[in-house]
Amino acid sequence: MTEHKRAQPPSRRIADALREAIRAGTYAPGDQLPSERALASEHGTARNTAKAAITLLQVEGLVTVEHGRGAYVRRAGRMMRMGAQRYSRRVRTETGLSPFRAEAQRLGKTARVEVPDISRTTPPADVAERLRVSPEEPSVAQRVNHYFADDEPVQIGTTYIPWTIAEGSVLATDAKTGTGSIYGRFADLGHEITQAREEITARMPRPDEVKALAIPPGVPVLEVLHTGIDQDGEPFEVTRFVMRADSNALDYLLTIED
Repeated sequence: MTEHKRAQPPSRRIADALREAIRAGTYAPGDQLPSERALASEHGTARNTAKAAITLLQVEGLVTVEHGRGAYVRRAGRMMRMGAQRYSRRVRTETGLSPFRAEAQRLGKTARVEVPDISRTTPPADVAERLRVSPEEPSVAQRVNHYFADDEPVQIGTTYIPWTIAEGSVLATDAKTGTGSIYGRFADLGHEITQAREEITARMPRPDEVKALAIPPGVPVLEVLHTGIDQDGEPFEVTRFVMRADSNALDYLLTIED
């Protein structure tokens, strides 16, 4: 053992050994790691030391800990967000699905979407600015969506629609919006999406996001502020997506301007 390794806390040495074993494939995604008791016995340490080692790997996002069952190597499969394709009329027409459901289908995953809230509300200032609506009155319809892939929570999307567009339509009332989903209904109302602006940032999750998305310790979120722009160059919807960074990836094909 090197002087460096001897100088490390015992919990760090155990974590290093497990990390190397995971990277080498000794423990594959979904495999259960040895118990804290077994790790303590193998490394000649206290059980609390082994528990601290598991916690280190959990914070790194390498393992998940299930209460009463043990620690498991995280599965690496991710939802791939296709920047331009996800909003195309062709995909919407061919599949009849929402962008998220179409992406899940392409990846062989089972999609599920829960809609816990549809209401008229006052928009956040950044949303009001992008939609050119008042930030001081209930000028938008809000739709909150929780997205699941193979029953694992992967993202939350909060869509804001100018009330002048949403009023009197299923966009302001119903969780199910029919064939082609929400963008099919926008097209029916004369707003075909032709451009999208997406502003992407990374941050640590808020407590409510940790709970809703079952985010392991140490895992950040990606926040995508999406603005849909119609054939007349007018913004007609803004959606704030909050995504688990360990469950999502972004793929964009960009047309370069002159």
